[in-house]
Amino acid sequence: MSFDSFITFLPTQNLAQTAQFYEEVLKLRLALDQTRCRIYRVVQGGFLGFCLKDEIKPQEGVILTLVTEEVDHWQALLTEHSVPIETPPVFNPEFQIYQMFLRDPNDYLIEIQRFEDPRWNAQS
Repeated sequence: MSFDSFITFLPTQNLAQTAQFYEEVLKLRLALDQTRCRIYRVVQGGFLGFCLKDEIKPQEGVILTLVTEEVDHWQALLTEHSVPIETPPVFNPEFQIYQMFLRDPNDYLIEIQRFEDPRWNAQS
């Protein structure tokens, strides 16, 4: 027996601004609008949800990592949308990844990365 999909839910105090970023900048498809929560399809079976909360406690160590072969393309697209890049694309030899970092409107850290490690198999 196994799971069919997953959803990671994160809180937001500004659902409209969050929706604009994830829909118009990152181009994620809205899978379900529950009024106070919006759920986006990231990949087949993988979803990201944001729910409106009055108070949010800072979440140290939370990183939303999006894996793609097109890291440089995403840097260019984000720059076109005037999204500040915290760390431009760089190779990380410790983890054998090519990565960049930015923050979403909720101040969540987003890593966009490509695995360079030949042992990585996303289908496993």
